[in-house]
Amino acid sequence: MRCACIDIGSNTTRLLVAEPATGSLREVCSERVFVRLVSGQPIPADRIALVAATVAAQVRRAHESGAQRIRTVATAAIRDAPNGAELCAAVARAAGVEVTVLTVDDEARLAFAGATRSLTEPPRGQVAVVDVGGGSSEIVTGTVAGGVAWSASLPVGSGLLADRHLRSDPPAAAELDALRRDVAGVLAGLRPPPVDTAYAVGGGATSLRRVFGARLSRETLGQGMAMLQSTPVAAVAERYTLHVERARIMPAAVALLDEASGLLGVALELASGGLREGVILDELSGPRR
Repeated sequence: MRCACIDIGSNTTRLLVAEPATGSLREVCSERVFVRLVSGQPIPADRIALVAATVAAQVRRAHESGAQRIRTVATAAIRDAPNGAELCAAVARAAGVEVTVLTVDDEARLAFAGATRSLTEPPRGQVAVVDVGGGSSEIVTGTVAGGVAWSASLPVGSGLLADRHLRSDPPAAAELDALRRDVAGVLAGLRPPPVDTAYAVGGGATSLRRVFGARLSRETLGQGMAMLQSTPVAAVAERYTLHVERARIMPAAVALLDEASGLLGVALELASGGLREGVILDELSGPRR
């Protein structure tokens, strides 16, 4: 059975169509559209209309790709918006699908499942998953067999941090210093349990694969930040075939992942799966909701 997940996030609205494969999923179709919603603020009418039209087009694409079930989920930008229900209603009218606004616990659980169950070799021992979104981020630990044992939701994401601190192009040293202090302050006081391996997921993390490769050591992230500090956004986007908006917010994603790696005490690996894969696996495991 082919299933689809449409994920309405702070930076992008993403579609994934997949079907079961041996121990995991096989991707059939995927796409993303940048919509840029600001977490915690009212969503403007033009953004609501854009998201509704985007989801309607992605529902059509999912059906064309043979999806028999479609789940549409939303994360921090809609969860925290005063008029999030208005957006969900507009999507229902335009696309004919119900939007499930995920709780922070559900978001952590599904991202962890999607990351760990999409790996070729399931990791042993204690595993951490760092999910960097546009408006919020999650750090989750647990085991493949037992699922989530500990999690923390952070009220910062790559889009929110970039909007808050980055004004220059390329970003100024003082702006990056303020961004790092902000991230460090948010993570201060967190005490995740020790882990053996850690994986990064989310649009802010996976776009880094083109720049850094699959392993995000703190040394590699530091070198990448130095490059971003000296290179205009348009040049970064062209060099690595990225959307300009993704290139603009990349320093914030790097800062979040660097601090998370330091907190966990291990280098991060990029996982191929995340929230959308977790939603589809959840859908395949039980009756339609």
